[in-house]
Amino acid sequence: MKPFSTQDAALAEHTLNRRRFLTWGALATAMSLCPRLVHASRYNASPPERSVAFYNTHTGESLNTIYWVKGEYLPDALEAVDYVLRDHRTDETFPIDPQLLDLLYAMRRELECRDAFHIISGYRSAATNAFLRRHRRGVAQHSFHIEGKAVDLRIPGYDCALLRRVAVELQGGGVGYYPSSEFLHLDVGPIRYW
Repeated sequence: MKPFSTQDAALAEHTLNRRRFLTWGALATAMSLCPRLVHASRYNASPPERSVAFYNTHTGESLNTIYWVKGEYLPDALEAVDYVLRDHRTDETFPIDPQLLDLLYAMRRELECRDAFHIISGYRSAATNAFLRRHRRGVAQHSFHIEGKAVDLRIPGYDCALLRRVAVELQGGGVGYYPSSEFLHLDVGPIRYW
């Protein structure tokens, strides 16, 4: 057996340092992914119930309801949500997409907020949407509001920029930020931001 030389020792130390470097690098990379995984898992874990709270800024109506219990959406609660988020111009109701409620629930949970969402616009009939499109800029022709998949909201006492940041992090759909009007648009369509 050949004696261990200084050169062999240096080579072994270099290999060990390289191995240690690669191990630490892999560990650091894995750790950088953990916050996102932990963040995502918080919302994948199923609590026994989910609730939402709304205040309709046009009608003055409020609702604080548990809409989901142990994996089941509650029909009476969904109906109450449909009513509070109805088109206040025509008084028409439309089924609000439960995924939108789940997104709002996740947002309240992330904010650790128990306050009601102040709703500026929930469901919009096609006629209301066409009217708004003629009289306001930025109203989409095929708005997700028409499908019960969008809300325009604010939470008094919460900065709109913070709401936007949380909504973007949740990656639940479209997020429109209107700082001059102090509201946020959320929908459960494709992920996009404006």
